[in-house]
Amino acid sequence: MTTEKYISRNLPPPGTKRWVAARKAQVVRAVQNGFISIDDACQTYNLSLEEFLSWERLFSNHGYQGLRATRIREYRDHEMA
Repeated sequence: MTTEKYISRNLPPPGTKRWVAARKAQVVRAVQNGFISIDDACQTYNLSLEEFLSWERLFSNHGYQGLRATRIREYRDHEMA
């Protein structure tokens, strides 16, 4: 599968405003698998580097559930302790 086909099938559309856990995971996986760079992801989705890295860390540490908005504070508080 070409990079363009992967991106069009597996990534949220540019300008996405509503970030559910599944969409966050799609972007994190695409960066981790080399289909899109961190810089391109941040620019395409208007994310700060800090925000993307927090998604990546939460996904690595807690999986898909870690990216749920209702759990983010709980997981971040736990990691800070």
